[in-house]
Amino acid sequence: MPKSAKKRKDKAADFAKAKLKLGKEKRAPSNVIDTSFKARSIALPTQSIAAVKDETAPTTKRKLTINDLLTHLKHYNPSVKRDALAGLNELLEAHWSLINKNLSLLINQLARLINDEDASVRKQLLAFFTWLLPRIPQEDLIPHASALVLFTASAQTHIFPEIRIDAVRFLGLLLDFIPVPLVQGWDSTDSTNGKRILEGYLGNLSAGIKYGDGDASSSTVVTSSGVILSPTSKLAVLQSFLSFLRTGLLIGKRERIRQDSHNALHAWYMSQFFTTQNAFRAFEEALRPRLEQPSRADLSTSGDYSQTYSLYDYETPWTMQELENTLQSSGDFKRENSGDSTLSFLLRLSRTLHPVLVSTFLDCASAVFTPDGKESDTETMMVLVVSRLVSLLYGTILSENEDVPSSTLSELENFLGYMTPYFPFSPSNSRDIKIIESFQDLNIIYCELTSLLVLHSNSISLNRATNGSSTQTQQSKSSEAMKLRVRLVSEYITKLLRGQSGHVSQSLSGASYLALLPSIWSIVNNSNAELSLSASDVLQATLEHAKKSPSKSSAKRLAIEFVARLVLLDTESQFRGSFRAGGSDRMGQRFDNWLIHLPQGLWEIGGSDPMATEVIFRFLLRLLQRQPSFIVAETISALSARLVPYFAVTHSVRGQRSGPYSQLSAFHKHLCLDMVSTLLAYVNQSGPDTQRVCPLVKAVRLAVADTGEQSYWTHVWRDI
Repeated sequence: MPKSAKKRKDKAADFAKAKLKLGKEKRAPSNVIDTSFKARSIALPTQSIAAVKDETAPTTKRKLTINDLLTHLKHYNPSVKRDALAGLNELLEAHWSLINKNLSLLINQLARLINDEDASVRKQLLAFFTWLLPRIPQEDLIPHASALVLFTASAQTHIFPEIRIDAVRFLGLLLDFIPVPLVQGWDSTDSTNGKRILEGYLGNLSAGIKYGDGDASSSTVVTSSGVILSPTSKLAVLQSFLSFLRTGLLIGKRERIRQDSHNALHAWYMSQFFTTQNAFRAFEEALRPRLEQPSRADLSTSGDYSQTYSLYDYETPWTMQELENTLQSSGDFKRENSGDSTLSFLLRLSRTLHPVLVSTFLDCASAVFTPDGKESDTETMMVLVVSRLVSLLYGTILSENEDVPSSTLSELENFLGYMTPYFPFSPSNSRDIKIIESFQDLNIIYCELTSLLVLHSNSISLNRATNGSSTQTQQSKSSEAMKLRVRLVSEYITKLLRGQSGHVSQSLSGASYLALLPSIWSIVNNSNAELSLSASDVLQATLEHAKKSPSKSSAKRLAIEFVARLVLLDTESQFRGSFRAGGSDRMGQRFDNWLIHLPQGLWEIGGSDPMATEVIFRFLLRLLQRQPSFIVAETISALSARLVPYFAVTHSVRGQRSGPYSQLSAFHKHLCLDMVSTLLAYVNQSGPDTQRVCPLVKAVRLAVADTGEQSYWTHVWRDI
């Protein structure tokens, strides 16, 4: 039955469109929601005239207080946040006292901006941190380090690569001011700040590493993130990672001791050639200067504190950093047990980074070392940083452990194999001093890496010979590649010490000389007969450099101390190396000539370098006490004659003048008189030589006359 007309009409009405008439409003739907509101006022608390403001609070030029600026740091607009950072710089520079009350709130608000998505805000924040952090004491920053580490580690794994790279720059800055909280636990398996930051570095470098005891089923794996970085960004990551790794090793006391030219020489490379570590430590102490001041934590339990520690102030409170250093020094015995775990961690870390380091070096080497190519600063620095990372990792492993896996040695030999075709490294046409210094550092690193392999092979051969287990098949023979590297290194060191290198100045810095010492020692102490000529050339160049280097050079004292240790090795009964200063007449004569030159070095140094003066006095004292067989009586007589001008000089016009002895401190004067008295006793034992001895005795008497040392000299002279 068809539908009725009424039903058809009602159904059509649901889809009918209303006809609009001109001038009439559209009828609102029946289900409309009323969104209108009525208000009599708008509340703006920060701009209210009823609010009571502190008119004495310091403000910026824009009349903003520190609370206003901290509030603006949370704003969504990047320009507002940049202006807030600039305002904080302006306000704190004029009113630094505000930092004491607002440091916690300030650090927490600034830390949140580390992973801000706007690049200009992060750049402004980095500049502000560069200005702010040096002005805050470290003990005040450490309690707030957790917030900085949290947001920086989070930014390392951000989805945007620009934020990850900027996080690396923030880490480089924080490592300069709060290094301990950043690297704490970097080599452990626990969830620590250092471990999270290390994982961030490895992720940015597209590397992975396993943590654990070697069981793959129980290890946590950090996989490769597949990050592709530009050369500039990769250089920033590698430089920051190098700083992080070096800081972690230094704080954990696991890095080889690398001093600058102001510290005492530490001959760690000689330690494996002594029968016991106690014998090596005694050998080290023989020439170590005593100029270091005692720390506040090294208080003696007996004696008068005011006399022993004259600079100690009892009323000055201890800082948090001094307390922490004291607790760390008192807990060293606990960390000694973790040395094996740290070493095993470094073995895994070096194995993980090896492909990344090799690929990075090969990518840049063709452009940097090609004769016709034009090297760029980025690629040159990339090669240098990669080489420093290899030196740091493998140097720490090989210098602290004789039982190194063969895979680790193969990795180092593999990397050296890629470097050898380009050695010695030299810039093509660049005259930039920074580029030239970078290439010199690269050459020294190559020498150092080669010396590590040579020292390790010598140690293995020495242990096998000592144990009596060396056979025809077990004897360690240097490969042709190793011999080639040693010859190349010997030739480079000889030219460098003699100033014959065409791209560097003749004055060698103290740091560069220190880095060369392991290489020099590995060559002169090598028992391979095929390398004897190279060893002789290097030794002669070392002695010539020790004599001819200027007295004001930072390498002068280091050269004197190194040669002095070579001489004293002949007097050490527990030394088992192959080097002998008196091994031949020609070699003994070379050392005699250097020994006679020492009084001239004392005169030139004068009072400018007390440490160098003390090293010479201690060496002469130990030498005269031990009396090695290759030092002849004529050498001692010539030495006593050359020491006369050091005490008194007779000038043709001015008459009697005091020598450099008068510029010494009381401690060094007593040490000098001890040395002279021992010299005179040695001459008397060999047979009286009045023509040589009397001028020295007269000069010493003139120098000590009417001084506090006159009674001391009378006492020691009476005992001869």
